Amino acid sequence: MKYLLAFLILSQTLLASEDWGQNGHRTVGETAEQYLKSKVSKKINRILNGQSIADASTYADEIKSDSAYDKYKPWHYANIPFDQTYSEADKNPKGDIVYGIEECIRNLKYEELSKEKEQFYLKMLIHLVGDMHQPLHFGLKEDKGANDFKVKWFYSPTNLHSVWDTKMIESYNMSYTELADSLPELSKMEIKVIKTGTLLDWVEQNRDLTREVYKSAEANENLSYRYMYDWFGVSQLQMKKAGIRLAVILNDIYS
Repeated sequence: MKYLLAFLILSQTLLASEDWGQNGHRTVGETAEQYLKSKVSKKINRILNGQSIADASTYADEIKSDSAYDKYKPWHYANIPFDQTYSEADKNPKGDIVYGIEECIRNLKYEELSKEKEQFYLKMLIHLVGDMHQPLHFGLKEDKGANDFKVKWFYSPTNLHSVWDTKMIESYNMSYTELADSLPELSKMEIKVIKTGTLLDWVEQNRDLTREVYKSAEANENLSYRYMYDWFGVSQLQMKKAGIRLAVILNDIYS
């Protein structure tokens, strides 16, 4: 029994270490709630049977442990050479994060779905829009999206992808509601600019940041307080953008 318990705890730890972890995704979901139209919020509440967007946001990571959902794993990222746009680059024949978002939107807008299927695509969409704004989900294929970009975080071995997924957020030591409340205050004009553009426009904006993040550290470098000072505000802004843009997409689907 104790071995089973240890396995379950380890499994949850591994799940929580991917794709902005639980706090990052729930912060995006909590933020999106603030920008939903009232009618849309009620529709989503019915679809999710009262579950909040924040709670639903981690579903796509939770199902990774079930091999029945293996075909959706490539939906969490896209590996693109830095000298090409997403449109120019060769696509993963198994799909990628842009394909996944578009497929979720298409199903939710145009298909006659069962309640179960509608919940599935909605939960996937909520999660993938969050992933899209974690810049290393557009990392390079040769280092697996910076998972093989080895660094240290306060002298503990890790990788650059993990720093952006969880390490900085964990170091901030806040609940997702506290983190959502701490995100930067934006003017109406700043929010309008974030809402403007197509999905591919947003992808390329995030990829501009991906290039900068790759230059933010050297291999095996120890990252600590200075890195937090320089980059955590950027991470917070990305979570804010993800929440606002998720609301834009959901308002369009359900209005």
